[in-house]
Amino acid sequence: MAGSLIVVAGPSGVGKGTLIRRVLEADPNLWLSVSATTRQPRPGEVDGQDYVFLSDADFKKLVESNGLLEWAEFAGNYYGTPALPVLNRISRGTDVLLEIDLQGVRQVRESMASARTVFVAPPSIDALTARLEARGTEDRAAIARRLAAAQSELEAAGEFDCVIVNDDIEVAVGQLLAWIHGDSA
Repeated sequence: MAGSLIVVAGPSGVGKGTLIRRVLEADPNLWLSVSATTRQPRPGEVDGQDYVFLSDADFKKLVESNGLLEWAEFAGNYYGTPALPVLNRISRGTDVLLEIDLQGVRQVRESMASARTVFVAPPSIDALTARLEARGTEDRAAIARRLAAAQSELEAAGEFDCVIVNDDIEVAVGQLLAWIHGDSA
């Protein structure tokens, strides 16, 4: 039996990464797809674990050969999901998690109609603002840009198969696992 592609998206700061890490810890049979990028590795990042680091030429070859499920350019670099590792895992019966942005979700839906989509929402905009500010990694202007993007992402939540409000991480993990395994979320 083939596995499923489970695509997870939501606004920056909503806790997608934490949610996915916890779900992977709870179910080691799931596999997280590693995105490809043309940006340089940051200190501590490992090729093939954090990202697959590619040259512009190699990335463009993947685009031209339809070797990506989705891709986009951001801040002068390319990012995308290599199709082959995802399709190989799915064909062997593994459920694959993919964390991408809204634009990527729409592209994946066009190329893989069977993809299952999950939107992770904050309990409120105030809670999202507090989470972004608590990170301490960005100035007020950057936070304002992320919140503006979050508004349009929240408006698209109805496009997804499942919406999980990440108010309590334990509850959100349970809901996502239940939904992945066919129970209601």
